[in-house]
Amino acid sequence: MGEVVKGMRVVSAAVGFALAVSGVVVGSQAVAAEPVKPGIAVLPDLPELGFAQFDPGTSNVVPAAKAAANDVKSLAGKGAAVGTGTGIYTCPGFSTVDDATSVAQLQADTYAWGPYAPYKVGNGNGNVNWRLNPYKNPSWYMWFHSLRWLGQGIIAGSQGNTAALSRVTAITKDWVTDNSYSWKADIGAYESTMHRTNVLLCLRQAVISGLGVTALPASYAWLDTALVNHARFLTANWSGAWNHGTEESIGLFGVGCTLNRNDYKTTAQSRLAAGITTSIDTQGSTNEQSTAYAQFNYALWGRAVDALAACGADPGTTITSRRELLAGWLALATNSLGKLHQLGDSEVVATNPIAGTPLLYAGTKGVEGPTPVRRIGTFTAGYVFGRTGWGETRTFAQESTYSIRYGASRALHGHSDHTAITYTSRGREILIDGGHAGYQNDVWRTWAKSPYAASAMTTPLAPDSNPVTKLTRSVISPSSEFYQFADVPGAGISRNRAVLVLKDPDLIVSLDRASSKKAQQFQTLWHLPSDQKATVYSRTTAIGMKPGDATRTILFQVPYLQALPAGAILLKQGKTSPIQGWHYPNIFTRNPAPTLLFARSGTSASILSVIAPVPATGSVQYKGRWSGTTYIVDLVVAGKKVSFGITAGGSLYRVP
Repeated sequence: MGEVVKGMRVVSAAVGFALAVSGVVVGSQAVAAEPVKPGIAVLPDLPELGFAQFDPGTSNVVPAAKAAANDVKSLAGKGAAVGTGTGIYTCPGFSTVDDATSVAQLQADTYAWGPYAPYKVGNGNGNVNWRLNPYKNPSWYMWFHSLRWLGQGIIAGSQGNTAALSRVTAITKDWVTDNSYSWKADIGAYESTMHRTNVLLCLRQAVISGLGVTALPASYAWLDTALVNHARFLTANWSGAWNHGTEESIGLFGVGCTLNRNDYKTTAQSRLAAGITTSIDTQGSTNEQSTAYAQFNYALWGRAVDALAACGADPGTTITSRRELLAGWLALATNSLGKLHQLGDSEVVATNPIAGTPLLYAGTKGVEGPTPVRRIGTFTAGYVFGRTGWGETRTFAQESTYSIRYGASRALHGHSDHTAITYTSRGREILIDGGHAGYQNDVWRTWAKSPYAASAMTTPLAPDSNPVTKLTRSVISPSSEFYQFADVPGAGISRNRAVLVLKDPDLIVSLDRASSKKAQQFQTLWHLPSDQKATVYSRTTAIGMKPGDATRTILFQVPYLQALPAGAILLKQGKTSPIQGWHYPNIFTRNPAPTLLFARSGTSASILSVIAPVPATGSVQYKGRWSGTTYIVDLVVAGKKVSFGITAGGSLYRVP
């Protein structure tokens, strides 16, 4: 069973229902007109990442490492009606997973998601083969088992479309029949339990609404049994203090609200209290090492507050205060293009403008809201975010913004990107990360998570040690910022990166120094946007530019304590052996992108790089000189003079 369906029209739930009630032929059958009912309430979609959120074969449990919040608790005597399925726990929606699967497709047992062709997964009567994975994609399979793709049919069914209600009920019951408790052996069924729990709750509400009754009919008792089994599973298998554990706890709380099970509610409340202090720290950083997941967590914890308050619990103030800190973090993580710096398992995503927070200004690119107070943020979780301004003296888009990674070893949705830099300036991306390749276990995900997809110094002859990286020094001034980082990226190797960010002229200086007990290759990588063409002009200089653009990026290295050898700059783009020179703006798109390698070999390296975005006809000249033990580099950047110095200890500073 199972076949690709070609040429099937995709319509929204509202459109599909309109066709049904007007008697228009949908698929191969005419659907009789039925009365339109208000239907169930459905919450707006969260900014959830539309793909599987786990690495198959790895542990997905994150212990709560901090003291639990003590202010998430039940309110005595407060609750809602029992068993109605409405007014207690609002259907949280289907997070766009249902967008591509119309009511007509559901009638044909067809599931559509992502860039893949719609696929007939059943026999046309709701009997589905739940082991299908025709595209060998873990995300496709997890969302298949989540049942979120039934969303349009559930909504239509709640509005009185009995055919739609019958079909989504049949498919759901088929899942319950074919996947008996416990379904933990199937990774797709296991990881999607939290999502499927909410779909079951939405379906329960849709049955009551669509049939025009006040309680679940006895013939649907299997649905409550399934909810109990899902609550049982969630109780026994908490993923801990990250988005999975949070979603599981919200779903468990929803079952408790709906079935009047205080034990489920109490367990969920205690887990949310335990999770919040680890999930979002006291500076507003999340523990997932991904900017996109940070944004999702902001919305998810807001959903938790609302669910608790709506069903007889006091969410307290800890969750709200941590979300406020996270909002500030996300604002600083917003680049001058209105998008989050692409870090960790993140697609290129826009910052959501949230009223009452700094995100309103950041997300609207300065159009609405008050100007955020902070320009620079240094977070012990391993992030530096900075910008030349918020659009006070130039437009928002013309500001320069940057991120630098450091901190704890890679975990959860993080990449091996320590000391890596992303940079925007002059209204465009200048330095990028390789992006997010999805969760399939293949060479592309391996590369995307590796140091070779980041703009950092790499040591390709040594296995990555997944280091802890320390921020050892920093100096912030109105026209420059200096940071210095140190770690051990491989056995017997020490690495130090000093970064100087200048304002007016806007540019970045990076001094990478490394030493090794054994001979190594040392390569400082600079990943450029995929729309640019890069050209190497000499051992010192390369230029990246999009044809016809108003900006070009001049990248050059200054000989410092080490002569530049032949092949000091290499260009890689669209290479597959080894993989290099690519960018994933999303998990479905892989674009060739120029990557410049500033290369050395031996037991030590000193690589002094300058990244200068200038007008299309702009140029950069430099001259080096010694002043005692300090090395001074005098620059003329598109006609503007500026100098920086390197102290004997490796610190960088702007020369007054």
